[in-house]
Amino acid sequence: MAGRWLNLRWALSVLCVLLMAETVSGTRGSSTGAHISPQFPASGVNQTPVVDCRKVCGLNVSDRCDFIRTNPDCHSDGGYLDYLEGIFCHFPPSLLPLAVTLYVSWLLYLFLILGVTAAKFFCPNLSAISTTLKLSHNVAGVTFLAFGNGAPDIFSALVAFSDPHTAGLALGALFGYLGLYVFYVVTVILCTWIYRWQRRGSLFCPMPVTPEILSDSEEDRVSSNTNSYDYGDEYRPLFFYQETTAQILVRALNPLDYMKWRRKSAYWKALKVFKLPVEFLLLLTVPVVDPDKDDRNWKRPLNCLHLVISPLVVVLTLQSGTYGVYEIDGLVPVWVVVVIAGTALASVTFFATSDSQPPRLHWLFAFLGFLTSALWINAAATEVVNILRSLGVVFQLSNTVLGLTLLAWGNSIGDAFSDFTLARQGYPRMAFSACFGGIIFNILVGVGLGCLLQISRSHTEVKLEPDGLLVWVLAGALGLSLVFSLVSVPLQCFQLSRVYGFCLLLFYLNFLVVALLTEFGVIHLKSM
Repeated sequence: MAGRWLNLRWALSVLCVLLMAETVSGTRGSSTGAHISPQFPASGVNQTPVVDCRKVCGLNVSDRCDFIRTNPDCHSDGGYLDYLEGIFCHFPPSLLPLAVTLYVSWLLYLFLILGVTAAKFFCPNLSAISTTLKLSHNVAGVTFLAFGNGAPDIFSALVAFSDPHTAGLALGALFGYLGLYVFYVVTVILCTWIYRWQRRGSLFCPMPVTPEILSDSEEDRVSSNTNSYDYGDEYRPLFFYQETTAQILVRALNPLDYMKWRRKSAYWKALKVFKLPVEFLLLLTVPVVDPDKDDRNWKRPLNCLHLVISPLVVVLTLQSGTYGVYEIDGLVPVWVVVVIAGTALASVTFFATSDSQPPRLHWLFAFLGFLTSALWINAAATEVVNILRSLGVVFQLSNTVLGLTLLAWGNSIGDAFSDFTLARQGYPRMAFSACFGGIIFNILVGVGLGCLLQISRSHTEVKLEPDGLLVWVLAGALGLSLVFSLVSVPLQCFQLSRVYGFCLLLFYLNFLVVALLTEFGVIHLKSM
């Protein structure tokens, strides 16, 4: 599944970026070698000349910092830290190896953050939503998981198309994009309903049950012990006593199980020490609902605190806090309004509920936790992309090589952690569905909705110019991979084996080699 996911997602993402790059200057298409059309200059805007950021290494040491700060090509689209400025403005050249070492260490810690967030917060909440709404795993994968993986990209697309000089599509084509996605989701729901109807009708000819085609109830029983997380549930006291509100809050925020700590190995303890700050922060900001427990993981003081902190985290992580610091009518920032509203709602919830019994609408916390954890994953993945891009500049990798390797993997790391974790926790169909549904959601809804919002202000056309052989290599690899799956999956009766996975990984490696050889000119078209 990993090879399939990387190949399909990256190729479609590149084509989508190429589509947007023809109309929006300064998008991420420049990182993947996309050609940006200069035919729509912004009138009245003082444009700074754009110079390749990799040329900073050829400048004098005294000029590097100013070059990084003034060159638009060296500025990141998102994120909280400016890694290029840190390297060239705050570290002397003699300490460049130290800076690279620190960046790589921070990169590894970001991977740890992604893994903890996906395994213990994102996936359990998604499982709770699926159970509460009685969704099949296929439907949950192409809807909620696709939205969780693609929502940040959708907001980026909306921002990109919000520029008044952005080109628009025909109105009919835009509704065609959105309608195609709706048709896709309806088809998945209809096929799931037909599948369940056939299973209920097969009383005299039961279908063979394998781990890949377990029914939803069977999968829930298999994964009931893996889709939830509770730090203090392994050892219960013999005699129960009524805890105070403060004790409940302290126990809920404690990420360490002391009994488990005693019997674990030194390696587990060392890794746990690095996880503790992340787990504490996530426990404080992300609610988790567990339908398999009697109390559904209801912790009144902590959940009331979540009503204040979680929406604040959402507005401060969406687009790296751009929306959170926006001032309404130039007076009050958005985050202040969110804190006031959250405090009022938390106060009402605290006095209207009890510690022992979860409220009737407690299942709504699963949606809040799902959204918050998805944005945490997106924030960490954005920092991963910025670090990889900075390392590409330091080692002077070309934009196309950077886009084919480091940036492609960095842009995919957040979704990969979510999908891999879901598959390991017993939801392979949900993860596999999201591999396709997320990409379709990003392209159809992102491009369709973004252009639709601007159709009244823009009357130009989007043009995708196949500039060079590399574009055809990308499109050809995408088409071949889709045809391969379209033929091989039905031939295997939808029972995917390891051979299929190895073939996809081998296909991706071959595609990567061919694309890099094309970029370096080893593979080229003969001039007529």
